[in-house]
Amino acid sequence: MSQSEMEQLLQRITIIPGLMGGKPTIRGMRFPVNDILEMMGNGMTVDEILEQHPILEKEDIQAAILFASSRLKNTIILHAA
Repeated sequence: MSQSEMEQLLQRITIIPGLMGGKPTIRGMRFPVNDILEMMGNGMTVDEILEQHPILEKEDIQAAILFASSRLKNTIILHAA
């Protein structure tokens, strides 16, 4: 995936103060990125998610995964001794 394709996907992720407590959401809707990641973590497939949530598009799910990945790349974990 090219850099421009990744940037285009990430434009689907919005952070709007006052919407869902400022959490990242999909396309300005009341659908948090975290909900998509949680569904996938619970074993749901992309097709199952899309079937249960017809407001979503396949690219929204790709964007959620890409967003989470980019956030983790910039995370530092400190271990207390």
